[in-house]
Amino acid sequence: MATCRKLIVEVVDAHNLMPKDGAGTSSPYVLVDFDGQRKRTKTKHRDLNPVWNDKLEFLMNDPKTMAAEELEAHVYNDKRTGRRSHFLGMVKVNGSEFVKKGEEALIYYPLQKRSLFSLIKGELGMRIYYVDEPVEPPAEAAPPPAEAPPADAPPAEGAPPAEAAPPAEASPPAEAPPAEGAPPAEAPPAEGAPPAETPPAAEGAAPAEAAPPAEAPPAEPAPPAEPPPAEAAPAAPAEAPPAEAPPAEAASAGEAPPPPAETPPIEEVKPAEGSPPAEANPSVAPTPAVNTAEYHMRDLSGTLPGSNETNSAYNLVEKIQYLFVRIVKARALPPRDSTTGAPADPYVKIRVGGEAVKTRTSPKTGYPDWEQVFAFSKEKLQSAPTLEISVWDEDTGTRDDFLGGVCFDLSEVPMRVPPDSPLAPQWYRLEGDGRVKGDIMLAVWIGTQADEAFAEAWQSDAGGVIHTRAKVYLSPKLWYLRVNVIEATDLQFPVDKIRIPEQRVRVQLGFQVLRTKSITNRTSNPFWNEDLIFVAAEPFEELLVLIIEDRSNKTPEILGHATVPLASIERRVDHRMVSPRWFNLDKAQGSENNETPAYHGRIHLRLCFDGGYHVMDEAAHCSSDLRPTARQLWKPSLGVLELGILGAQNLLPMKTKGGRGATDAYCVAKYGQKWVRTRTITDSFNPRWNEQYTWQVHDPCTVLTLGVFDNWHIFNTVDEKAAKPDHRIGKVRIRISTLESNKIYTNSYPLLVLLPSGVKKMGEIELAVRFTCPSLLDVLQVYTQPLLPKMHYLYPLSVNQQDILRNSAMTIVALRLSRSEPPLRQEVVKYMMDTDSNMWSMRRSKANWFRIMSVLSGLFNVANWIEDICRWKNPVTTVLVHLLFFILVWYPELIVPTLFFYLFLIGSWYYRFRPRMPPHMDIRISQADTVELDELDEEFDPIPSTKPPEVVRVRYDRLRSLAARMQTVLGDFATQGERIQALLSWRDPRATGIFIAVCFMISLILYVVPFKVVSVLLGLFFLRHPRFREPMPPSYLNFFRRLPALSDRIM
Repeated sequence: MATCRKLIVEVVDAHNLMPKDGAGTSSPYVLVDFDGQRKRTKTKHRDLNPVWNDKLEFLMNDPKTMAAEELEAHVYNDKRTGRRSHFLGMVKVNGSEFVKKGEEALIYYPLQKRSLFSLIKGELGMRIYYVDEPVEPPAEAAPPPAEAPPADAPPAEGAPPAEAAPPAEASPPAEAPPAEGAPPAEAPPAEGAPPAETPPAAEGAAPAEAAPPAEAPPAEPAPPAEPPPAEAAPAAPAEAPPAEAPPAEAASAGEAPPPPAETPPIEEVKPAEGSPPAEANPSVAPTPAVNTAEYHMRDLSGTLPGSNETNSAYNLVEKIQYLFVRIVKARALPPRDSTTGAPADPYVKIRVGGEAVKTRTSPKTGYPDWEQVFAFSKEKLQSAPTLEISVWDEDTGTRDDFLGGVCFDLSEVPMRVPPDSPLAPQWYRLEGDGRVKGDIMLAVWIGTQADEAFAEAWQSDAGGVIHTRAKVYLSPKLWYLRVNVIEATDLQFPVDKIRIPEQRVRVQLGFQVLRTKSITNRTSNPFWNEDLIFVAAEPFEELLVLIIEDRSNKTPEILGHATVPLASIERRVDHRMVSPRWFNLDKAQGSENNETPAYHGRIHLRLCFDGGYHVMDEAAHCSSDLRPTARQLWKPSLGVLELGILGAQNLLPMKTKGGRGATDAYCVAKYGQKWVRTRTITDSFNPRWNEQYTWQVHDPCTVLTLGVFDNWHIFNTVDEKAAKPDHRIGKVRIRISTLESNKIYTNSYPLLVLLPSGVKKMGEIELAVRFTCPSLLDVLQVYTQPLLPKMHYLYPLSVNQQDILRNSAMTIVALRLSRSEPPLRQEVVKYMMDTDSNMWSMRRSKANWFRIMSVLSGLFNVANWIEDICRWKNPVTTVLVHLLFFILVWYPELIVPTLFFYLFLIGSWYYRFRPRMPPHMDIRISQADTVELDELDEEFDPIPSTKPPEVVRVRYDRLRSLAARMQTVLGDFATQGERIQALLSWRDPRATGIFIAVCFMISLILYVVPFKVVSVLLGLFFLRHPRFREPMPPSYLNFFRRLPALSDRIM
């Protein structure tokens, strides 16, 4: 059934508005404008914190363009209470933030200024959502034709009179609906609408098309004319006269004074209603000790055909031609036995070149319906002159019977390239000897992978199995469920209870289990007030289970339990407080003999879904999405990321088929909530996918992840549990911020896998990437905004909570995606999300240590450079440093500008050496080229360990020695800090006395001698020639090293 979409705006209240009436108050109302439609709330007199609770409905002319629309809400002071209508603020909400009914939440939007000098403050609370309602007017569109048929041709058909009866009943009330269509504000247009129905009645065929638009003005919220778009164009002339009615509607809406600019936009509402069918097409716009040389990337720019074609939807990949054969149905096929008339079991066999496939069998019918599409790679059909399509009757015990066939010359097959319309299938007479009879409907054309039929077609280079097709997956929508366990009342304990009860609450959601702290008290009303956070995924089908336990005995005793359906829990998008609820407790987790459970107390809970957080389901270093869960808080996208997966080269064999090595490779790419999986290219070491995908980018500081896997489920689809996991071939990460805007990067990335035997190159993958952003200023503005949503900073989660919640979210995503068809298996999802990134690894520890040393190497270089200057190794440089030092001392205001100018010069100089290609995984940084085999074996050892006790003991001793060195380094850092504290602590009275005496002398000198003179003298002393230096440590360093520390007090 056709539906129409309505946008519902609930204007709830406002807070802390600006007084505008000269008496310290305001009389505000809200004017909401959406898609040329304007409606307003009632006026709240003399109230700076008004509460409206008004519901406004708007019609969406084209739901496909909802994300591009914008809703504006203006708050005004009623001009009846003052000299003019004062502006109190405005709110703009992008269409991408609209949510479906059931997901809405009350959001307080800060009021924005209209100009730079506006005095605005406060916030406006609204609920915004949309509903899809079924369109009932198809029955109402018949009344106007019902008036014409009785005059022209009443007895023309038998069925129409039956259809004409309801219109006859509907025609008398046709005058009433205009008055009912909009009770409060749209009554004036209803009076002007009926006269518009009479002029079209003089035409013959026009009333059927002109009458519905005449009814449209009073029924503006529910458009009856939208389902049949073909009538929109003829109805436009008839709509012109009623277009003058909106001013009356504006006048009625303006009874409670809105601003004077209210009327002109409303006059444009009606012409816009007739135009959606004409704008439907433009809305679908094209989106806009190891040799490490072989582990590096290769630039493939210039080798990609069609890379300069910016208007094509597949301009990042090579266009591969396919022969498409669409088998629709057949008719009048001969029976299997002419004497009994038993129908055949027909199927179609397609043979072209060396390929031969067949459709499914339609049992016992002479009019089979297949509706299947087959795609054959054109490269493998160069020597095939003809295409043979034959119909056969399947026999179980004997040879299949031939029922006829059709042949096509491949040189005469037409070419189709989107956006051309699909090729219409045609009937072809079956030809052949014997009992040949009937026709077959089919279509044959040559297209590319951009054809809309390619995704669901049987593909010759993919084997035709469901596990080999390209698919797009979406991660489940994840929420943080906050369970605030407040208290319990009326708990019942056994009469013979001697020990003091130790009460706690165990909360379980699926596999997630959390517990509150234990309350040791003999009271039956324990109080906890603890927050427990879980991860929940839509749709909310699970139950939240709460169990109160008494742990004073060895075996916990259940005092009561309660279950809460997740669908009944409230959602929030900010930090507002949610009302708590009481839940009755049952004694046991299941009642026996269907008896009603007795009352065993109550538990007080505050439950809510926190939509203001981002649910972290990836490793922190490779996050692809940082948006909050609530769609209302999403910002518009900054651009589009396009990924072209060209192919792979020199893949290693992953399995054995028929005594030889083989690889059935496919790719999985993830960015944000969208996962894509390419088709599996069977039995090829150099597969060519040439598939292109796009993602919306909301934050450039995110990472695109692509993995290559070997498919082990092509020929083992019966028993999924017995199938082997898909083997990983390699992974590539691309950070979006490292890509220049509107530039195509075409590179060959090495596929590296870390095995217990060391790092291994599995091949190379060729990718084309482009990040397109229409506004550079919007992208630059994101760099100044917080990385995570606001709730992460107002109410941050602890590090321990983040780790637990991240692991839970990863598990939920892997479980949900594994239930898809075809499934995205758990080992694939976990490898893409780096679930083992926080596991202990000696190799990663070394890699992080060398990363720290690399960061500090700049400071070490500066220290060495200063040391060389002090040693006068280069006299010219030392003299220049002296001159620069004198200038900066004499003009200290130049120090900061000189520093920043120096940084500017360094950055400009390094621009010449900027990276030309996106960074890739580096085995040198990962320490994969120098790692020892025993360390790798330890890295792949699961928890708990599966190694013999002797091996575990050796590794434990090695870890203890490493920890001892770390312990020594930490102790040295602590010692230096404690020596600084000892300067004034009088733990060493003589040292503290010397220090304060020297401080007093320095203060006197600095009071008397000018600061510039002191700075020059200290600089000359620091830069003095080595001839005037002593080889022994300076006296101030000797003094510092003699200060006491707390290390001698540690046992």
